[in-house]
Amino acid sequence: MCEELEYAELLDRAADTEDPYERMAIMAAFVISGYSSTYYRAGSKPFNPLLGETYECVREDKGMCFIAEQVSHHPPISACHADSNKFTFLQDVRWKNKFWGKSMEILPIGTVNVMLPGFGDHYEWNKVTTCVHNILSGRRWIEHYGEITIRNTKSSACICKLTFVKGNYWSSTVNEVQGFVMDQEGKVVRRLFGKWHEGLYCGVPPSARCIWKAMGSMPTDYELYYGFTRFAIELNELCPEMQDLLPPTDARFRPDQRHLEEGNVEMAASEKQRIEDLQRTRRKWQEENGIKHEPRFFKKVVDANQRERWVTNNTYWELRKSPGFINMENPNLW
Repeated sequence: MCEELEYAELLDRAADTEDPYERMAIMAAFVISGYSSTYYRAGSKPFNPLLGETYECVREDKGMCFIAEQVSHHPPISACHADSNKFTFLQDVRWKNKFWGKSMEILPIGTVNVMLPGFGDHYEWNKVTTCVHNILSGRRWIEHYGEITIRNTKSSACICKLTFVKGNYWSSTVNEVQGFVMDQEGKVVRRLFGKWHEGLYCGVPPSARCIWKAMGSMPTDYELYYGFTRFAIELNELCPEMQDLLPPTDARFRPDQRHLEEGNVEMAASEKQRIEDLQRTRRKWQEENGIKHEPRFFKKVVDANQRERWVTNNTYWELRKSPGFINMENPNLW
């Protein structure tokens, strides 16, 4: 989830943009940019988060603090919250999978939210379907398709509609995105087009202007390192000065993940099995003793539309500061 903030500077730009139509177009660029890191990921399956697993990211260069937690196991739900001086970003992620023989569809459920306090804006949008093709043989590739509607729930000035075009690997429309910003009278005030792994443009070719462009080069040997972008590689760094600040539930401490990063595939597989067995044993003990898991840093709420959502309980950063996680009792996940 933190990878979706690789281009968080777009939110800073939106927060500094007075025109509501242009602000919405920049928000559209941010929404699309969140898919760009998946382009080289078709060959790799991520680790399943453990119940209670957390992850923090403090990026002074982006002026941003991020926290995520796996709040539910059945169904699997991950919640996150990010703050900066200019924006707040939050979502809880849940999904359904569909297998179609040679491909697998991932259908996300729920919405993503961004607040820009400078304008009192609250943007909300859905996610599109993701499909991994050729999962059994051949060259795997990822496709995103469907429609996204971005609304500002605090203003009716405009909405944005984006279409992630469904194509095929050799099609000229592969990864194509089309869209528009429409005012409250239904008039199109911005036309948008581009590709989710390359960039987004506003206007009509050839005079269209670029709103967002993906980072150019990938890291050296990126194919050996699971298709990670430079930003993704940085996310798992564990500096000595961080060790006493992070809770032991932070994903950086996962031994299976760490072994895999170091190239020890056999040890990673062994540790993964041990950790998953430990989780099953822990869950069985809780069920037998009538103990219900309670997330530490997020709480479930019902919003104005009667939808269940997970939001921060605003305790993580305070506990990190005092008494500090190293001085607290913490669950042993691995």
